[in-house]
Amino acid sequence: MISDAVTADLVRRVQRGEPRAFEGLAKAYLRAAYSVALAIVRRPSDAEDVAQDALLIAFERIDTCREPARFGGWLMQITRNQSRNFLDRRRLRDVPAQEPNEFNIGSQAADDRGPERAKLLTALELLSEAQREVVLLHDLEGWTHAEIGRALELSEVMSRQHLFQARRVLRGALEEGAEGAPRRKAGGAQ
Repeated sequence: MISDAVTADLVRRVQRGEPRAFEGLAKAYLRAAYSVALAIVRRPSDAEDVAQDALLIAFERIDTCREPARFGGWLMQITRNQSRNFLDRRRLRDVPAQEPNEFNIGSQAADDRGPERAKLLTALELLSEAQREVVLLHDLEGWTHAEIGRALELSEVMSRQHLFQARRVLRGALEEGAEGAPRRKAGGAQ
């Protein structure tokens, strides 16, 4: 992730009529937008589309970004809104959701990518949207809790709390699924 000062400079340059400066913003924030979209829409190909749409909307509406240093949070909110709109449109088309998880894990994909990936993606379904966003941004994108807090408009403490709770749920789900082993309970009791 780029610094707030660099972000603000790029946003101001785009607002002054230098559209090529948006390329730097897109490079810096596309993966984060994808992670947030994936946390909501749960299908990688749909998340790619939503993230790209969100970036396009951000570019078209860049003049409405009042705090250029907070572009990341502004973009993440656009991404959330686009993701929810996408889900609403999908429901209206009455496309049945995949069960038990919607992370696009068909039998071929699970075979190609390994059973561990399938277990992890199934376990991600157990998390709340906020927990998925934080886990994906922190563990996949390498963002700090301060960066996540600014982007998702959370406190650092809340970001840490979401990550802690998410990891606990994921650990439990993965241990439970590990070769039929019973899930370990806190304190070592079974």
